[in-house]
Amino acid sequence: MDKNSESPPSIEVDLAEGLNINEAEEPLIHALHVIIRFCVRILAVLMTLVIMWSVADVAWVLYQRVTASPVWLLNVNDILATFGTFMATLIAIEIFLNIVLYLRDDVLHVKLVLATALMAIARKVIVLDYKTIEPEYIWATAAAILALSIGYWLVGKKMT
Repeated sequence: MDKNSESPPSIEVDLAEGLNINEAEEPLIHALHVIIRFCVRILAVLMTLVIMWSVADVAWVLYQRVTASPVWLLNVNDILATFGTFMATLIAIEIFLNIVLYLRDDVLHVKLVLATALMAIARKVIVLDYKTIEPEYIWATAAAILALSIGYWLVGKKMT
């Protein structure tokens, strides 16, 4: 197309944002959308700080466990506490990825959300004290894991 030829008037559409909003017709909605996206960026920065704090916490917990008497030996409770801090950090990273994906497409990525939920419940299962927990709680946790796993599998199957 020639630069000098006239093209029809274009509607301001930001396809990368995921919303087809005509800014001229909906200035309020457009402004609110900009504010929300700014808030999401703030959440990404805050989540990064949480992740950095969490990594420092993992290092601190590991240091405390390894230097406690007897030195360089970990018992099962120490290992579970360390696993718990590692899993909490990994969950924070998954949440950060959810935030970043929200900024990219403005679409809820069900598979990543399900993966995050599976990781969170896996963390819970790893640190459960089965001596004090009620059987109903274990069954409910198993049902939640089964439901999330089936959902993750179905979403993955549909995407391929």
